[in-house]
Amino acid sequence: MRLLLDTHTFLWAAGNPDQLRPEARDAIEDSANEVFVSAAVAWEITIRVALGKLTVPSAPAVWFPARARSSGFQVLDITAAHALAVGGLPDVHKDPFDRIMIAQAQLEGLTFVTRDPENQKYPIRVLEA
Repeated sequence: MRLLLDTHTFLWAAGNPDQLRPEARDAIEDSANEVFVSAAVAWEITIRVALGKLTVPSAPAVWFPARARSSGFQVLDITAAHALAVGGLPDVHKDPFDRIMIAQAQLEGLTFVTRDPENQKYPIRVLEA
């Protein structure tokens, strides 16, 4: 299985995996699965830290890549194709971070691991985090 982690899913997997549903935790920890984290997650974490809405153990520029690497996750860059695909999504969710990740999941054939019920309204495969 090829998984794409939503921001909250990445944060839970990186720091408190017991918050994940057992099926999601098992899938993320299964070495047979490819696990991706969007560059949008790094962007969202950086913004939330700067706004004082999130705390991570060190500067996001240091912590995010180190944590993704140590967890065995691959960082999925945002391409022009991903950005343009956002325009074709139904107007379900207003969050730009979620919308780009949903477009990435669609184009790359990834299962989106999220607990956000709005994300589950899109025509993508979802594993509930």
